[in-house]
Amino acid sequence: MSARSSKPHEVVERALELSRADGCVVIADEQSTANLRWAGNALTTNGVTRGRTLTVVATVDGKEGTASGVVSRSAVTADELEPLVRAAEAAARGAGPAEDAQPLVTGVAASPEFTEAPAETSSAVFADFAPALGEAFARARAGGRELYGFANHELVSTYVGTSTGLRLRHDQPNGTLELNAKSPDRTRSAWAGRSTRDFKDVDPATLDAELAVRLGWAERRVELPAGRYETLLPPSAVADLLIYQLWSASGRDAVEGRTVFSKPGGGTRVGEKLTDLPLTLRSDPNEPGLESAPFVIAHSSGGDESVFDNGLPLTATEWMREGELRHLTTSRHSAGLTGLPVAPGIDNVILDGGEDRSLDEMVADTERGLLLTCLWYIREVDPASLLLTGLTRDGVYLVENGEVTGEVNNFRFNETPVGLLGRVTEAGRTEKTLPREWSDWFTRAAMPALRVPDFNMSSVSQGV
Repeated sequence: MSARSSKPHEVVERALELSRADGCVVIADEQSTANLRWAGNALTTNGVTRGRTLTVVATVDGKEGTASGVVSRSAVTADELEPLVRAAEAAARGAGPAEDAQPLVTGVAASPEFTEAPAETSSAVFADFAPALGEAFARARAGGRELYGFANHELVSTYVGTSTGLRLRHDQPNGTLELNAKSPDRTRSAWAGRSTRDFKDVDPATLDAELAVRLGWAERRVELPAGRYETLLPPSAVADLLIYQLWSASGRDAVEGRTVFSKPGGGTRVGEKLTDLPLTLRSDPNEPGLESAPFVIAHSSGGDESVFDNGLPLTATEWMREGELRHLTTSRHSAGLTGLPVAPGIDNVILDGGEDRSLDEMVADTERGLLLTCLWYIREVDPASLLLTGLTRDGVYLVENGEVTGEVNNFRFNETPVGLLGRVTEAGRTEKTLPREWSDWFTRAAMPALRVPDFNMSSVSQGV
């Protein structure tokens, strides 16, 4: 019998029983996915997958400190379970003392559903969405546009067991919808995306109607040179920039003087104002509609993440409160090194505190500027200032006297999210959004549209 046919909690318990290490953490990730793909107003593929990954963390105490060894494998059979545990122990014995060594977490109440079967998705998640998508295909065909895209739903049940008695479980649904509309000659393209937990809150007809409007805007083409433009960033673009900022907000790196959050002369910029607007950047594992794991799940150590912190409870954290930097990410180890509070990363991010205004209302108040759709190919240029470069994609529109008057060429941009926050003059209504660039790694975000008076379009791009 394979380990895959055993219940995940049984595999975790058996691995812990097999362990001969001084400490042991076992993580079982049970994953199922369902997807649809379409092109030219017709479904092309669909499928469902299942899988399990088992991660074993062994800790071994020595005279110079505690070492750790981590081994992850998929499709582990019952016969391979003991070799996996032994491999983790061998890795620990062959390693030097772990810099991030801490006592394994204790005292966290067990998840009541730890012994229950994993949650699984199936094609049934698209029961309402698929017929609505078919209707959208018909409308698009009648309107002279072609729809391309995909819908993906993933459900991961994670079981964490430790030699210190933790028995925790978290079920994480994650759905993404990306829809492209193109003109028949493929010269015009528009994109829309949504993040969802269950596909009950996404409407293909609404997205298709939005894309039809954008393709209409693109019938007039205007060429503009590089330069600084008043720019409206939609929530998706804001999310992509601020997610990278959050990923770069290491407390340890800041204290060591290596990031934009380092204070000249030593220390960090915690306590400084990053923006004059009353904006709050926060993460909360219990945020409605954006729920994420309420405890640390660490498959490896690095930066401000530590396998020793597995099971550590997570609570709502304000990274920036009403414009003031409040927290940087830390593990228990890096918090001890830096003197900063323990603040592990959380798998969602929300920016709120803006005005209750839609993007359309912000467009109506724009004398002349650019309206973006999304960003892509974002790369870091300078970690010390968090200068990023990237490209616009699938629609940059010219706004004149409160109306969109045409589509302009794409640009390469050079901007730092922190500097951008300091120059923002308006923030709109916060709404759930799908970060386009980072959607393979991070999907749970809620952002407002932002008005930047001088967004740096550094050069003209031929990107689509």
